[in-house]
Amino acid sequence: MDDGTQRAHVCPGTDEDYEVLQWDTREDCEVRQILDRVADKWSLLVIALLDRRSLRFTELRRKIDGISQRMLTVTLRQLERDGLVRRTVHPVVPPRVDYELTALGATLHDTIRSLVTWTEQHQNEIATARAAYDARVEAEKEAADQEAAERDALAREVLAGRR
Repeated sequence: MDDGTQRAHVCPGTDEDYEVLQWDTREDCEVRQILDRVADKWSLLVIALLDRRSLRFTELRRKIDGISQRMLTVTLRQLERDGLVRRTVHPVVPPRVDYELTALGATLHDTIRSLVTWTEQHQNEIATARAAYDARVEAEKEAADQEAAERDALAREVLAGRR
């Protein structure tokens, strides 16, 4: 479909013995497609903002820093197609459209809240791990640069000795 979604289907090659809780890396797997959709940054923000309230398109756009009008439109359409968001058009001039979570979307919000809680609890550990990684990569780069400079110097000496 042109909005980046595909028709629902069962993951090929699966049967009753298939462990449904494992991560499936096949591109044509419906579980993977759903995870890709609900875990993208814009969907997470929309779902979080619609918790226990409805918002108009312009309100959502104003509250989500950095999202374009087109990206918000696509995200809302995808969430509506997946049954996570309900779109209500009010017959007024100018037209008014509200978005709210469906019951299914509200259950996903609970899961997202758990993820946010985990992130908040572990943000310092993650920041420490990132700093250690960045320092290690920088040290490796400096060592590689130093080694390359030493090889270049040796090569220049060898070439200078031939003349």
